[in-house]
Amino acid sequence: MPAPIRAYLPDLLVAGGAVHEGAALSVLGGEVVAVGEPAPGAERVRLAGKAILPGLVSAHGHSFQRAIRGRTQLRHPGRSDFWSWREAMYRAAARLEPDDVFAVARMAFHEAACAGITTVGEFHYLVGDPAGHPYDDPDRLAREVIRAAREVGLRIVLLRAAYARGGAGVPPSPEQLRFVDGSAGEVVASALRLSRITAADPAVTVGLAPHSVRACPAGWIEELAAEARHRRWPLHVHVAEQPAEVAHCRAEHGVTPVELLARTGALGPGTTAVHAIHLERSDVEALGRSRTTVCACPTTERDLGDGVVPADELLRAGAGLALGSDSMVQVDLLEEARALEGNLRLLRRERGVLSPAGEAGTDALAARLLGFATQGGMASLGLPGGALEVGDPADFASFDLADPSIAGASAHDLRATVIFSAARTAVRDVVVAGEPVLQDGAPPRGRPAAAEVVADFGRVMRKLRGG
Repeated sequence: MPAPIRAYLPDLLVAGGAVHEGAALSVLGGEVVAVGEPAPGAERVRLAGKAILPGLVSAHGHSFQRAIRGRTQLRHPGRSDFWSWREAMYRAAARLEPDDVFAVARMAFHEAACAGITTVGEFHYLVGDPAGHPYDDPDRLAREVIRAAREVGLRIVLLRAAYARGGAGVPPSPEQLRFVDGSAGEVVASALRLSRITAADPAVTVGLAPHSVRACPAGWIEELAAEARHRRWPLHVHVAEQPAEVAHCRAEHGVTPVELLARTGALGPGTTAVHAIHLERSDVEALGRSRTTVCACPTTERDLGDGVVPADELLRAGAGLALGSDSMVQVDLLEEARALEGNLRLLRRERGVLSPAGEAGTDALAARLLGFATQGGMASLGLPGGALEVGDPADFASFDLADPSIAGASAHDLRATVIFSAARTAVRDVVVAGEPVLQDGAPPRGRPAAAEVVADFGRVMRKLRGG
């Protein structure tokens, strides 16, 4: 029996870069087939009092880190920063068994769906057991993460990370052993296996991710970048998140992390530089000239005291922008978008820092920020769509126009109201590839119930707390 055409009829619809009143979004076979009048013969789905927006995209995240939320918010003796947080993260990672990884990932992805996120990029570097030995299925942990995303209903790009060492001339610490592969070739082989295993599911794809210039020698980065280009996979890498990383790269290679990526052929339209905070002017120009995407993760960067992504300079240079949930301290892409602009307002001491040049209007800035959270994320992950144009994947979220956080919004200011003020309570329906993930705020029949997801996650948290 052929799939039905459905015409979703909200009060307001953001599609094709515009806000429409009284327009339908017609969907067939997981794709948008019409915007405007309902497609002939379509089953009409009225969403009274709601607005439909493109699904949000978290282009960078580590789902297992959801397990340490709230457990690292303290000041350590001496310096308390990214590096002290990292030690706490390592301790938690060392205690997670495969079933735990699944439960924590499913919690993170359920929370993402509740925030209107339809696609996640999972930067995956849990590969072995806590002692660093491979499982009988060497891709077991990656498969658990993929299974968690698909049970919830999200689209996922598994970015298979490469991790070789603790730093230049430094072997991995005992806490890092489960992250480590023997060679770049092993990482590629794992990604190829995952690609074959998931080939029947169009909502699952893969990419490569040399963890950082600290964790990967230059030869690994060069090999992985070449493989990603050859296979047309996305390439993601942590870049210049911390000043110490830049200093170590200069000491080992005599150049900045961005310059090393350029030297190894790793920059380009298929590459995403995650964070890219501590940049020289020449770094900004290199990222822009190569049309590399930068994925900013402002809630994590704020939480860890990393610094502020110079998004205004990067955009002027020609770089793309995407957003990510990263450490899962919050899972809220709208907050990432508003924090990207808000952090720059504090730094530059002016408003509308990321407003597009030459464009006026109440929501021009918001439309740009929404683009980073949708089309920018999809492009970063090597996927089409993000604008709900004809031919795009039918990935979208509905927002309740009566929710107190956005009540009073109109077509004139909808995007600005949502970007700068919407609470997650406003998200009511989430659809991925035309299939419901949330209906009126709850998983539909056939999806794991919220109570089940939370209970399983609670089991892991009791284990980590030792009780």
